[in-house]
Amino acid sequence: MSRLRPKKLHVRFVAPATRKGPIVPRCYTLTHSDATGDLYLTVGPEVDRKQISGWYTRFMRDEVLAEWDATDGGPVLRVICHVSGGLVLGSAGWRYSIFQQEMPLVLQAFRYGDRGLFEAQPELDDAFVLVHFRSSRRRYRRVERWGTLSEYRM
Repeated sequence: MSRLRPKKLHVRFVAPATRKGPIVPRCYTLTHSDATGDLYLTVGPEVDRKQISGWYTRFMRDEVLAEWDATDGGPVLRVICHVSGGLVLGSAGWRYSIFQQEMPLVLQAFRYGDRGLFEAQPELDDAFVLVHFRSSRRRYRRVERWGTLSEYRM
């Protein structure tokens, strides 16, 4: 597992999202540079379509998206990973294993990059993380519980 290096994380907020809220609607769009290892996180009311519209990102489909969901049991962070289907590089099994391996880093990036929200609303550290793996292959199409966000605090 990789460990988050805060200097490599670049965070951008899109209104009406601020460092302290609102929780809903609040989405995360995370991409990275293979060349530099930098991570790019956008926090906003919806997925940053511009951030994931470049040809390389559309081909790789290795972005990770997430959004807060208000449920009867409290807030939940839903994370979405594109494992297979459409035009993507690599087999579903290979991509699934990479997402599995890097998910702790991804969750650290969300938690650290949006730390102002967690300082303003510490109860969010108890929110469950549900990771939705999207795949054209049934074997990899699943939802997994990845604990609570407090587990990914730095």
